[in-house]
Amino acid sequence: MNEPETDQIETYDTAFELGDGAIAAVLEAVESGDKPRLLALLEPLHAADVADLLEQIGKTARRDFLNLWGNDLWGEVLSELSESLREEVIDYLPANTLAEALRDLESDDVVDLIEDLEVLQQNLLLDALEDADRVAVEQSLQYPELTAGRLMQRELVMAPTHWTVGQAIDLLRQETELPEQFYHVMIVDPKMRPVGKVPLSSLMASARDVELTSIMEDDFKTIPVLQSDEDVAYAFNQYHIVSAPVVDADGRLVGVITIDDAMEVLQQHAEEDVRRLAGVGDESFSDQVLATTWLRFPWLAVNLVTSIMASLVIAQFADTITAIVALAVLMPIVASMGGNAGTQSLTVAVRGIATKDLTRANVWRVIRREVLVGLLNGLIFAVVIGVVGLVWFDSVMLGVVLGLAMIANLLAAGLAGILIPIWLEKLNIDPALASGAFVTTVTDIVGFFSFLGLAALILL
Repeated sequence: MNEPETDQIETYDTAFELGDGAIAAVLEAVESGDKPRLLALLEPLHAADVADLLEQIGKTARRDFLNLWGNDLWGEVLSELSESLREEVIDYLPANTLAEALRDLESDDVVDLIEDLEVLQQNLLLDALEDADRVAVEQSLQYPELTAGRLMQRELVMAPTHWTVGQAIDLLRQETELPEQFYHVMIVDPKMRPVGKVPLSSLMASARDVELTSIMEDDFKTIPVLQSDEDVAYAFNQYHIVSAPVVDADGRLVGVITIDDAMEVLQQHAEEDVRRLAGVGDESFSDQVLATTWLRFPWLAVNLVTSIMASLVIAQFADTITAIVALAVLMPIVASMGGNAGTQSLTVAVRGIATKDLTRANVWRVIRREVLVGLLNGLIFAVVIGVVGLVWFDSVMLGVVLGLAMIANLLAAGLAGILIPIWLEKLNIDPALASGAFVTTVTDIVGFFSFLGLAALILL
């Protein structure tokens, strides 16, 4: 048996390919103007790896890199770049290089490239497209952002209901511009409405005289062109869809969405939730200092306001803290534990809302669970921290106060962490964006007030 030719097998060892040595070799080729060497270094890389490389090198090196690469630039690299860096890179590229790079991209990838750019850059890219491609992209851009119309690709394979397997296979063999990736042949009626889809595996496994309607999947889902991309991604993930036809208001086929695009949306929304929970905008390491500062400023300002509110609570018990200095040492413990417990509940709630696992049907059960978890954790840590207070300051009552405050704050944290995201969702406010500041405010205020208030009542 012949051994496989290992030099033809592509691997995805990104850590090796984009190591410091590989980046240094690329930069050396750029500095010396050695284009054959640069092309040889880039050849084994995936477009996403090249995009990562562009984000890791400096602005001057990036410009020299692109000038040397020239018309050999891969269009896929542009679609893999972060939005801020994409604008910078497009500014560097001449019109002929852009035209060459965009030539092999599907319409949905071109739309993804164009939609977030300034008008001048949008026109620059549109002018670089062939007439037919430009019309398809402009039609997609007419749909609202974050909808299936923006996500779909217009390149697809379809066949009428009366065709046989042989006719469909002949079409595939004769067509010169098939989509880069497709998994089904869409079956349409005379009014261009999809009635089913035939997987390529079924097509290849059937005899030529078999009618397509006899092997098509009739229990398929269509995607309304105005459906939100988040709902589209949820449907793909929930129902294990590989590709789905997109239809207009009259039910006519206008495009198709494939699983790679749906999963990219799912990943983007997951990353967006994580960033927003941390109060971080859509930034990358290639962003300028002023831009990053501005993105982070608003939620730092909100945090300052909430911190002042917590400090006002502390100020009400200044005499108590002066009389019992140990309170100043211990009170951050209660607030910190509440903040962490609130973040745990908040993260679970935000993710549940995003994945539609948290609904009206189970909301009270989830709230009850979070309350019981907060209460149980409060009791456990009340004992632990009570003992710490006793041993540290040799005061039984101080330990009791510390334990009671811990119970109160972890209970409040569990409630706030689940109720605040639900409340914000009902107000059509993104829970991932605003919940963190509110939950932290609740746990700080409840933590300081319960600890210092109990201390004033019991210890003085």
